[in-house]
Amino acid sequence: MDYLIRADKYTRSAKGYPCQMRLEGCMPENESVVFAHLNHGGMGLKAYPIHGAYLCLNCHDIYDGRKQVDPPYDREFLELQMLRAVINTQRIMIKKGIIQL
Repeated sequence: MDYLIRADKYTRSAKGYPCQMRLEGCMPENESVVFAHLNHGGMGLKAYPIHGAYLCLNCHDIYDGRKQVDPPYDREFLELQMLRAVINTQRIMIKKGIIQL
């Protein structure tokens, strides 16, 4: 139960923050920004609540493979961009006191 409470705290924290991925078509100041979890690349592997980033609908769809751009992004590029977004998001969360060091 405590795990779910903490996860909800992270997901709710995205409200009002800009997208941290900034891919083509990004909507950085859009109300569609959510806390998107890092994909671990395997079935049944769930990310920890802290392993995610603030992404707009566009960037989230591209990262999860629901949307393609022309030319398409290389998967490795998307993973690196997501890791950068996770680090930026964690910095924001530390400043907000959501993550305590």
